Amino acid sequence: MHGYEFYIDPSRCIGCQSCVKACDECETHRGKSMINFDFIERGSTTATAAYVCWHCDEPTCAMACPADAIKKGDDGIVQSSLKPRCIGCSNCVLACPFGIPKIFPEFEQMMKCDMCYDRTSIGKRPMCATVCPSQALSYVRPEEIARRREKPTNVFYFGKQKITTRVHMMTPPGTDTVSLDVLDYMWEEKYVAAAQPE
Repeated sequence: MHGYEFYIDPSRCIGCQSCVKACDECETHRGKSMINFDFIERGSTTATAAYVCWHCDEPTCAMACPADAIKKGDDGIVQSSLKPRCIGCSNCVLACPFGIPKIFPEFEQMMKCDMCYDRTSIGKRPMCATVCPSQALSYVRPEEIARRREKPTNVFYFGKQKITTRVHMMTPPGTDTVSLDVLDYMWEEKYVAAAQPE
């Protein structure tokens, strides 16, 4: 679908998991969901978030694969591993800064979101985006997403490492990058205090 982009807006997720169930039904996934669904601060809020693969411009999962099993197409889609090549080593799982790839022991293969390539390559939208009632997962044209209050970005920082992706995240107005510095998060004052012996 030329001109369409994938957008994720965690602030719109209502936790219904329709995306998870729809992804199960995708013909190429063999009954396994490729959606990464999380509860945010589960002890203090009911907030949830659903994520697909971000399809990085320079995919570390592919770079870390010793068997050259993970390929990125000319369209920017990073595919699941090629079954004949995947050795199930989990290098891709450890290398991905977003924690997206999954090893399925029963298939001895890494599988992940391929943006429903079997559907998008013939002009259909990804399964998850077709069923999301709140449009937390959207596959639309940029001019349509421009009507929202939140603004899209596809630039992420992990510490000093800059990562650009094909998939966009909707962020509050005035934010054009997302910083995901795990070290800063883990060493916030409340965590340091909690780690101190009494």
